[in-house]
Amino acid sequence: MITSLSPMLWVTDLEATIAFYRDVLGFECVSQMEGWACLSRDGVEVMLSLPNQHEPFARPAFTGSFYFRTDQVDELWLHLQKRAPVVYPIENFPYGMREFAVRDNNGYILQFGQPMEN
Repeated sequence: MITSLSPMLWVTDLEATIAFYRDVLGFECVSQMEGWACLSRDGVEVMLSLPNQHEPFARPAFTGSFYFRTDQVDELWLHLQKRAPVVYPIENFPYGMREFAVRDNNGYILQFGQPMEN
């Protein structure tokens, strides 16, 4: 049984990324050691790591996005729209989600969505 998923994001500036997730997104740094940190908010965990020697790394790259489900999408939109680069503004989608997306300080796309009421 799989019980959770904690993405590990490679970053070039660990302290700046901790500050973004803490100050902009409201995460708490719950553990940190040289080259690595674990952040948490509302039971969601994100790990950050400086690149390791086993994989080539020029800059952060990811061919997708990180989708955060929330029950406060409008409040998050009001909080984040001026604090992070907007990928797309809040919108209702035909598949039943109200969502928006921003980029973090490394360029990773962070989507936030909430099921719409029927």
